[in-house]
Amino acid sequence: MISRKLSEKLNEQINKEIYSAYLYQDISNYYAVKGLKGFSKWFAIQAGEELDHARKINGYLLDEGITPVLSTIAAPDSRFEDLKAPLVAAYEHEKFITSSINDIFRAADDEGDYRTKRFLGWFIDEQAEEEKNASELITEYDLFGSTSQGLFMLDSKLGERK
Repeated sequence: MISRKLSEKLNEQINKEIYSAYLYQDISNYYAVKGLKGFSKWFAIQAGEELDHARKINGYLLDEGITPVLSTIAAPDSRFEDLKAPLVAAYEHEKFITSSINDIFRAADDEGDYRTKRFLGWFIDEQAEEEKNASELITEYDLFGSTSQGLFMLDSKLGERK
């Protein structure tokens, strides 16, 4: 049985994952307005993945006999000073999410809740990939985004995401 403390942390994580979807949809909208359809598509897909993460945690709580408690989702701050700023915001946010998942894992470990630890293993692996992808986007933007040709190529590449 999941403790009340872990249940609360998992409920909070659902909120954080849904906020992530809000943030990435907001970034997608930003790039769409700027005419960067590939960037927009990449972040729209990312928003969908974040909702999948929230559903996964929601389902786990239900499977464990706990009714998930959904709370208010804050609006993201969509004031970006340049095309790189959303990429940095996404990377910083992924590091925040990683820290949050690690905190829940630590709490599960402290309580000897091996089932929750096993469940969270997927999220730990996923966060390693998420941080890597976000970091690579910044690197690629730094390498290619300063010229219109490079930006076009990067936008085209991001638009290929399935």
